[in-house]
Amino acid sequence: SSTSTAAAAFAIATSASSNPRDHTPPVTKPAINTGGRCSVGDVSLRSGSCRERNRRKESVMSTAATMRVLNVLRHWVSKHAQDFEMDQRLKNLTIEFLDDIIYSPNLLPAEHKAASQLLRLITKEEPESSKVDLDLLLAPPMTPSKENIETLSALEIAEQMTYVDHQIFVSISSEEFLGQAWMKTDKATKAPHIILMTKRFNEVSQLVVSEIVRRSNMASRIAAIEKWAAVADISRCLHNFNGVLQVCAAFTNSSVFRLKKTWEKVSKTTKQTIEKLQNIVDGRFRNLRDALHRCDPPCIPYLGMYLTDLSFIEEGTPNFTDDGLLNFSKMRMIAHVIREIRHFQQTPYKIDLITKVTNYLLDPSLLLDDDELYRMSLEIEPRTSRLTAEGIFSGDRASNQETTPR
Repeated sequence: SSTSTAAAAFAIATSASSNPRDHTPPVTKPAINTGGRCSVGDVSLRSGSCRERNRRKESVMSTAATMRVLNVLRHWVSKHAQDFEMDQRLKNLTIEFLDDIIYSPNLLPAEHKAASQLLRLITKEEPESSKVDLDLLLAPPMTPSKENIETLSALEIAEQMTYVDHQIFVSISSEEFLGQAWMKTDKATKAPHIILMTKRFNEVSQLVVSEIVRRSNMASRIAAIEKWAAVADISRCLHNFNGVLQVCAAFTNSSVFRLKKTWEKVSKTTKQTIEKLQNIVDGRFRNLRDALHRCDPPCIPYLGMYLTDLSFIEEGTPNFTDDGLLNFSKMRMIAHVIREIRHFQQTPYKIDLITKVTNYLLDPSLLLDDDELYRMSLEIEPRTSRLTAEGIFSGDRASNQETTPR
């Protein structure tokens, strides 16, 4: 019962091991009048039925306790498999415990069956083909990629972005979300995959900005913007909201955002698409949360949203109450966030790796630094003074053609 006290629950859970069922000690005490109830000392003609009734009661309690323990284990193994993958001793102890249940003659067939199913689940080895070595996957190509935004389709780029993002996302363990580990000095060891996810996010955004700004021809820049907008929209359809934000962040980068003349020539359809995508990811993530709650996995949420939630909980709520007790309310809030993340980590994408596309996405030679990007942006569209801008809008062609330095 959910209303049982911890002490009562523990007593029930240990009743089976502390009271053997089939070894009732001989009764030597005289009969005691218990008002019709069975007593340990009852040696009347009803003593046999009393013992049988006690055994049945104990069996019911033991069965209920065993199934509760198995249900907890089932949740643990299915939802947090990485605990057993990373701790061999824990895995061995759990297997030993399940073996004991399976071969115990005093338990019911349903209990044996539940334990057997759990044992198959915990000992099931993941096929080697499904395991991805992140170091190998994210290694920069040996030679510069021959591909570019013109030679690859938006679908290819969106799918491979999703493939790479998902492999990193599913590698993040629950422990990395605890105690704002991603913000600590030892974050590289405490939250390595969160740091990797953040690094990858920044690199993709930098790639998008670089691919737009490096094109001196306006038609090429417009084509690049429209291609990346299509990539972001396909990412939305794939439920890769991390990918949507990667591209939207590039569009709001100062080196791209300031290209007013270029944006004026971008098609109305593309602008509407970008506006729709930015409405999903802008603000306080309200629309993004709604989108996440409506979509079914596979899905890659924007990790920064959850990190913000966890930081807010950690900083705004103490670990202990005024009475010095553990603040379970805070722990439940943290668990709720992590449970939602784990929900999206469970379902894989059915996307195959295309090396030529990932080589393009991972090629560091395509990335330009921020200073270089802004310098090139100014060369493409020089900054005009306020006076010049006013002259353009008023139709004055005579004297307001100066540009101001950066």
